Amino acid sequence: MTTIRLVCMAGKAAPSPAIGQALGPLGLNMMQFCKEFNDRTKDYVENIPLPVDLTAMPNRTFKFEVLSPPTTWFLKRCAGIQKGSAMPGRQIVGKVTVKQLYEIAKIKHQDKCNENATLEGVCRMIKGSANTMGIEVVRE
Repeated sequence: MTTIRLVCMAGKAAPSPAIGQALGPLGLNMMQFCKEFNDRTKDYVENIPLPVDLTAMPNRTFKFEVLSPPTTWFLKRCAGIQKGSAMPGRQIVGKVTVKQLYEIAKIKHQDKCNENATLEGVCRMIKGSANTMGIEVVRE
């Protein structure tokens, strides 16, 4: 068994070089993956980047788990920016509220990598990501 990680846009997976380079060497059917991924993510808002943990079996079958969008995507969307600061700590490019941070933490807390963390701990991790991106966390 081999595990790989991909990032695909919700409902928009298509046979592309990025997916082909990941699945091709494993002998997996790229069209089948795209169809199954698009079926699972059809209820999501389009163009949300979704990480995928794909496990390839020796008999050329696979299973995959769709994870929540990256923290940076949530922060950029809440702050209304396209990209983070080139000089974090010196240049602030946006602001998010504590309430927005908490809402992001509730979503990210459901990921299996955060299942043993407290909600407060996940909030602190997200606050650290915001600081690294040059996004200020403010109280309303």
